[in-house]
Amino acid sequence: MVALIKGQKVDLTKTHPRLKNLKIGLGWDVSQTASSIDLDAVALLVDAEGKVAGKEHLVYYNNLSDTASAVKLTNDNQTGAGDGDDEQITVQLDKIPGGIKKIAVAISIYEGKAKKQDFGQVANAYVRIEDADSQKELCRYDLGRDFNQDLTLLTGEVYLHNGEWKFSAIGQSVSSDLGELCRQFNLELPAEAFLKKAQAVKTETPSAKSAPVNLKKVELKKTGDKINLNKTESPLGEIVVNLNWTQKTGGGFLSSVLNAGKSVDLDLGCLFELEDGSKGAVQALGNAFGNLKQQPYIALDHDDRTGTCKSGENLRINGDQLKKFKRILVYAFIYEGAANWAEVDGVVTLKQKNGPDVEVRLDEHRKGKRMCAIALIENEKNQTLSFKKVVEYFAGHREVDKAFNWGMTWSAGSK
Repeated sequence: MVALIKGQKVDLTKTHPRLKNLKIGLGWDVSQTASSIDLDAVALLVDAEGKVAGKEHLVYYNNLSDTASAVKLTNDNQTGAGDGDDEQITVQLDKIPGGIKKIAVAISIYEGKAKKQDFGQVANAYVRIEDADSQKELCRYDLGRDFNQDLTLLTGEVYLHNGEWKFSAIGQSVSSDLGELCRQFNLELPAEAFLKKAQAVKTETPSAKSAPVNLKKVELKKTGDKINLNKTESPLGEIVVNLNWTQKTGGGFLSSVLNAGKSVDLDLGCLFELEDGSKGAVQALGNAFGNLKQQPYIALDHDDRTGTCKSGENLRINGDQLKKFKRILVYAFIYEGAANWAEVDGVVTLKQKNGPDVEVRLDEHRKGKRMCAIALIENEKNQTLSFKKVVEYFAGHREVDKAFNWGMTWSAGSK
């Protein structure tokens, strides 16, 4: 492991030719007088002109992944408590778009100006680079305490030089908020991008004096938006993922379906991977309806072939078996009817026992792609499950499997 000082650079792929996946760990401690301070890891995908081309190239608490899924923010630590990394950013080097020449990594204080908080209340901040495959730490940069009045720190950059990836320890302060950092890279975003929109996926613990927040529904509006299911002392209980849809009238779609004598048959299903390595699918196709009380602890209740059933289709997940799950990919596919998602008004709603409903709309359309990966559910350290909006379209099961590295074998089926 190389210990860096400000301004120092280190080779990554040249020294480690097999390096493909990076884990960028960021950590910090806060003073006891500011125990509620909330710091956030940020990654900006920068082009050859030194600019961030659009908001999809800003990875932060309200956009957890770039569109290529090359750079992802894995967690949001709102207190800085605990040992080790407080937040982590993963980078898949072979997925980075060709126009991106560097990834700038920063730490920013959430609502620091409004709360009168700054880096004078932060200690032991660092950034480190790890080979995610071998878990070997490659380099580490301890930032020191020279940023008393600042709200944002540009910690370092992973950048491309002569075909090789390197890391530069920068340690540059930004006196204002995350918005100011974006403007330095020619990215102008409204304040709501960091405040109002963030509140849908970023929940702060209310103080003892404040009234508890009682949200009935949370909508994940952007691809990559993620929320953790509410944690309580009791088990999660049954979690229901509901798919409901209606065929839109007019516009040529319905008439084409009627001429064929068929209605659109939209099916809900999921891929699952358990902690013991077991993998499979729960869906009506192939009569793989699953089992709620036995492995895989997921069950599909019925097959609505017309969209006229008010309750739609439901995947039921046994949340009491939390530790058995690794990840679940929820999807829907058009089994019969025209493959035109723009004419199917689909919405998926996750219902949990101790928290608000979480809604994902199928609002991005790909004509001719019959299958939609809707949401990814993942085990969060055996404490709860997270629910992330995906909404990405594919030709079929094989393509979905390949995109999410499930590693299953597929054959044609019917129901």
